[in-house]
Amino acid sequence: MPFKTEIRFTLNGVQQTATVHAGMSALVMLREVIGLTGTKYGCGEGECGACTILLDGRSVNSCLLFAVDCDGRELTTIEGLARDPRAEIVRQSFVAHGAVQCGFCSPGMVVEATYLLATQSQPDAAAVKRGIEGNLCRCTGYQKIVEAIVDAGQQVAAGETR
Repeated sequence: MPFKTEIRFTLNGVQQTATVHAGMSALVMLREVIGLTGTKYGCGEGECGACTILLDGRSVNSCLLFAVDCDGRELTTIEGLARDPRAEIVRQSFVAHGAVQCGFCSPGMVVEATYLLATQSQPDAAAVKRGIEGNLCRCTGYQKIVEAIVDAGQQVAAGETR
């Protein structure tokens, strides 16, 4: 049986304890141990961004993060952004701009866009493209996603909520 260890961390604002295996990724811990399936498994190699979460407020690919490295840290998933006003504006803007098709990349894109808007005021299209370059979308061609994030940034900067 593989080595197991217990870790403690904050997940979406709530203290958690989980028993994880050596070598287990944070993505597997979130999906299979804790049962939060909003964070998607896309490639397992950090190339697609479907597994994007916030670790201590910074955007990371959870498939590349060992679960044991979450000990004592703060994790925020797409589910945890449900109460974040910026994330709500991003979600609404994605819908308004038709920036979702199959929806598989959407959780990672929303997490990444929310992080971008938390770190950069009113990013233009070029800044948005740089900000989401680690997140792949196989359906939209990105233009509507970029437009949605630019619009969301303008709304956030104006202090708007819908």
